[in-house]
Amino acid sequence: MKNFVWRWKVEFQWHTLSSVRIQTANFVKSAVQLSDYPQSDLPEFAFIGRSNVGKSSLINLLTNKDGLARVSKTPGRTREINFFKINGNWGLVDLPGYGYAKLSKSQRDQFNEFVSEYLVERQNLCGTFVLIDSRHSPQKIDLAFVSWLIEAELPFAIIFTKTDKSKPKVVKKNVGLFLEAMKEFSEGAPVAFETSITTRAGRKEVLGFVETAIGRL
Repeated sequence: MKNFVWRWKVEFQWHTLSSVRIQTANFVKSAVQLSDYPQSDLPEFAFIGRSNVGKSSLINLLTNKDGLARVSKTPGRTREINFFKINGNWGLVDLPGYGYAKLSKSQRDQFNEFVSEYLVERQNLCGTFVLIDSRHSPQKIDLAFVSWLIEAELPFAIIFTKTDKSKPKVVKKNVGLFLEAMKEFSEGAPVAFETSITTRAGRKEVLGFVETAIGRL
């Protein structure tokens, strides 16, 4: 079993900041290959999850900017990596959603290579937020992706989304089941957040974590 320790490049104790402010949030560019990545030495934080997990909606919530990340009713539509600059001093990266059934095997293989290349090679990537739909029991594809991150020694945190869509006891059960399932391949629990686009729950906590991480770099 691989020992799991959360790091954003450095170890630190975090706390929720009460004065988090998003002053600017701007789209930088989209990329479909390594050579397309924008040149930057700003700390970046990536967001990824299964298709239809609510990733784009969460990004718009965090930045308080509707329409910053494109929200599509068609799962799997986003196939590129989208880069955003936040407050002029850090980057937010919207990675393509994984697990869309209509993709062919060759397309899935291409996606895996495309995303893993970014996660492994991007030097200023501080960590990745993995989004998990709190309405469902643990999904194999989510566990497999988290396991890969641990095996690759890439830092990450988990965000359980759509917590307003189920009763609190259902959310608690599914979160607990997912963290329990992780024990099969990980020692120690990851940092985890629970969010809702409707109630705005979790926004301050996620941003506080990012701000604290930046402050410790």
